[in-house]
Amino acid sequence: MNTQTLAQSLRPNSPESRDVANVLHPYTDLRGHLSAGPVVIGRGQGVRVWDENGREYFESVAGLWCASLGFSNERLVQAAAEQMRKLPFYHAFTAKSHLPMIDLAEMLIARAPVPMSKVFFANSGSEANDSAIKMVWYMNNALGRTEKKKIIGRIKGYHGITLASASLTGLPNNHRSFDLPLPGFIHTMTPHVYHGAVPGESEDEFATRCADELEKLILAEGPETVAAFWAEPIMGAGGVILPPAGYFPKIQAVLKKYDVLMVADEVICGFWRTAQYWGSQTLGITPDILVCAKALSAAYMPISAVMVNERVFQALADESNKIGTFGHGFTYSGHPVAAAVAIETLKIYDEINIGAHVASVGPYMQKELRRRFADHPLVGEVRGMGLIAAIELVADKASHTNFDPALKVGPRFVKLVEANGVIGRGLPNDSLAFSPPLIITAEEIDAILDRVATALDELYGQLRQEGVVA
Repeated sequence: MNTQTLAQSLRPNSPESRDVANVLHPYTDLRGHLSAGPVVIGRGQGVRVWDENGREYFESVAGLWCASLGFSNERLVQAAAEQMRKLPFYHAFTAKSHLPMIDLAEMLIARAPVPMSKVFFANSGSEANDSAIKMVWYMNNALGRTEKKKIIGRIKGYHGITLASASLTGLPNNHRSFDLPLPGFIHTMTPHVYHGAVPGESEDEFATRCADELEKLILAEGPETVAAFWAEPIMGAGGVILPPAGYFPKIQAVLKKYDVLMVADEVICGFWRTAQYWGSQTLGITPDILVCAKALSAAYMPISAVMVNERVFQALADESNKIGTFGHGFTYSGHPVAAAVAIETLKIYDEINIGAHVASVGPYMQKELRRRFADHPLVGEVRGMGLIAAIELVADKASHTNFDPALKVGPRFVKLVEANGVIGRGLPNDSLAFSPPLIITAEEIDAILDRVATALDELYGQLRQEGVVA
């Protein structure tokens, strides 16, 4: 019996059964999955996907915030195929290179929100953030500042799942049972006005308090030990949290005072998600290091990038010259097929003027979310900008009190949304995220929100029947 025949004889009939038997899923209750099974997605077209049974779903979060050009862009398919035929693989180790990597680096530097010097390529946002952390440590060793190594993230920030990037992440479930965070990773407060501001406190006052808390943390740790501050322009997986007005200028004034690097994690916000090319431009960030991924290739190939300014690069160059090598990299750093797809993605953004499209449909989505849901008995806050948003469910609108986590109100909502034909993303505090492909139309936004509204009313009816709400 040959290998193929053997595999077929061992394989159950349904795709779902095969998955339960063999796949260990990320971000999944692994025990529960053995009985519940997966939704097996078979194909995609535009902003929709279909499962193996032919059922249609709107993809309201672009997969994982990433399928910016939808699920059927033929130009990206052709770019991959052409590069695969020409040069399917080459690496960047020991001063080797290839044209797709060179051209993509040039395009990113030209589009950077502030002057940048060099680009390092990796394969995911996690790898890119991990690489940037190592660069910060390497830089300070080069400068003789061997104690200046601590990294500050934010509670509810998300930066990845490698040991270092998960330590930087500020979400409990990314730490629990993994023995994280590692030493040297510390977190400051979440800049969420809805839950963090005290009664009578203005946005500006709250932003000032956030900056003051950061300064107190740096002084308590010792400025000579604090190397960098990491932030998403808009926090994604932590709840789609927008900072208060004036937040980043106040934060950066503190960082400058103590010579702490500003690292912008643009993995979600980059490439027009906020209606500008970078979230840094939207929120007033001037990063020393910028990390990007996801929409860099519209998710058609795994690729990420770290852009560093001249000051950071010169320190890396000096130390690598002293040692004889910059001892970091991945086999697939700047993979030619991934780079070719990313180049085509950036060209498409320019050619179809995707920024103007987001500037049009983004405000429409924000307006409709607020019109439809802000006054719903279960909704505490609707927040977002551009084509990223969230609605948060609460037990008490007046006090902003969330439901008891044991009730699993948020996960129930996500399941009901899916049952109504929309794939959603549940976030902390019973929030539902919206981050659709950038190519979405106003009509498709309406269709998604119609289905979400139906699911929300179904949830409300169930909770009333159960006596959870009045």
